Amino acid sequence: MNERNSIIGKIDWVTVLIYLALVLIGWFSIFSAKYNELHPSIFDFSMEYGKQLIWIGIALLMGFIILLIDAKFFNAFSLWIYFFFLASLFVVLVYGKATNGATSWIEFGPVKFQPSEFAKMATALALAGYLSRLDVDLQKRNNQIIAALLVLAPMALVLLQNDTGSAIVFVSFIFVLYREGFPGTGLVMVGGVVAILLFVLTLVWSQKVMYIILGSLFALALTYYLVTKKKGLFKMLGIFAFMFVFVFSVDYAFNKVLQEHQRNRVLVLLGQVDDPQGVGYNVHQSKIAIGSGGFTGKGFLQGTQTKYDFVPEQHTDFIFCTVGEEGGFLGTAVVVLLYVALLVRIILLAERQRSTFSRVYGYAIAGILFVHVAINIGMTIGLVPVIGIPLPFLSYGGSSMLAFTMMLAIFVKQDANRLNIL
Repeated sequence: MNERNSIIGKIDWVTVLIYLALVLIGWFSIFSAKYNELHPSIFDFSMEYGKQLIWIGIALLMGFIILLIDAKFFNAFSLWIYFFFLASLFVVLVYGKATNGATSWIEFGPVKFQPSEFAKMATALALAGYLSRLDVDLQKRNNQIIAALLVLAPMALVLLQNDTGSAIVFVSFIFVLYREGFPGTGLVMVGGVVAILLFVLTLVWSQKVMYIILGSLFALALTYYLVTKKKGLFKMLGIFAFMFVFVFSVDYAFNKVLQEHQRNRVLVLLGQVDDPQGVGYNVHQSKIAIGSGGFTGKGFLQGTQTKYDFVPEQHTDFIFCTVGEEGGFLGTAVVVLLYVALLVRIILLAERQRSTFSRVYGYAIAGILFVHVAINIGMTIGLVPVIGIPLPFLSYGGSSMLAFTMMLAIFVKQDANRLNIL
């Protein structure tokens, strides 16, 4: 009893309360999105909102069990957990169930399980476990390769499942590596932004226009270096060479690597194709739903877009539409501020940790949550292509709810144990 009271006293209740607030908002949003007059009770377990309550209960139970486990367990068994879920990703490739074009589910009778959701947590644990070793120096090439492989291996397996959305989330681990001093991560992040910008501009303006623009910039840069005799000429030449090659490869990558539905989503986002009744239907209806909510919203269970099922997948990937239509600007602002508060809280807690393992793990889950939230909300308001990833704690789904709850509970446990570390 004393140990349990000690744990309760050390828990960061701010984090827990934010989590519970998001879970409750998600549950009521699912109820509104899937409301059926023949099943008016939110506790009806034959409906999605009743099933979600079951998953919430299971998630809370798992979170409580995690809080009772010795905090050292997760560091000691981080690699075992990682390899277990890595193996599960292999199993999906052989026995997986295809859903919405992605083979990322395993079925156990009436229950479907998505290993990629848990693989993110496992990768966070493995990376934290590896970087917390006393002899790991990220300035050494071998250590850099191992750290990179820990992230790239599950990412590649998820890509093979045709689950691009979940694979992109693994990019979030670059924030962890940057925080821990991995050489070149800052340059990689800047390069990534430049690559995205070049990709978009090439699709909008064509390769010829981009060659003219880059050629003009190159001539100005070369003149500057030759006149001023500044150092870094060869680095500048390498950067421009990369940009020219990248622009040259855009058409091939867009037409040969991306699938047709992915190409169409990108073109709709960029305004190159106007297809509100086809591939752009989801986003079009989503923006109508959110915009129709106005400042204060239409009220709980009063959303017409929601009530008449105009937005497909509104209880899963597009749950933010329900918040926007029924809660309006105020409702969406509350949700966004809760996410911001959670992310800031996690980072602040991560910085006060005494162990490298806890700090790295904290930054890892902050990165995962940030990418999920940014992409999901971005796609519902038409800022990023629709790639199908859930909104943490709000979207319907057992795998998502369980994985995110366990992920957060492990960090809360690590933080509660920080004073026991010398």
